[in-house]
Amino acid sequence: MKLIARRQGRTDKLDLLRCMRRDGSETSTAMPRQGILPHDLVHYVVESALGWRHGFLGMVAAGADIGWTMAQTHDPASRDVADQAIHAEAVVESLQAQLWSAMFDDALFLDGVRSACEVRGRSVPQLPDGCGTAMFEQALALNARWQQVPFHGSLELEMPGV
Repeated sequence: MKLIARRQGRTDKLDLLRCMRRDGSETSTAMPRQGILPHDLVHYVVESALGWRHGFLGMVAAGADIGWTMAQTHDPASRDVADQAIHAEAVVESLQAQLWSAMFDDALFLDGVRSACEVRGRSVPQLPDGCGTAMFEQALALNARWQQVPFHGSLELEMPGV
């Protein structure tokens, strides 16, 4: 699946993410601007790095509407999605907290993942050693690329395996 992140105008508070599936269909959503890499692009980092195919972006690639998928994966009470989608959301949330602090702490990252899963009543994923640091660095690198995109310009990413 191809992801096309489009930076809107200078005064806009939202940018745009289009997801173009291999079958030619697509879905899109607004991405709130924030001081760090947008949440949906953090999903790209996490799900690509971990090789997860049933997370948020995997659900979208399989044909789910992006709005419905967001509602399901962001709702702590939702039981309608696979554990991997909830795990992806937990990892993204914890990684975002690390990005906001502008430094990485592995213990805090893992605690954030655990807490986010517990709140949702789900198991905690087994993450490879060092993956948090690697994803943090990848998110910083992708954010640097995103910051170079001019207003009304786009950044294209290919989601591997979906």
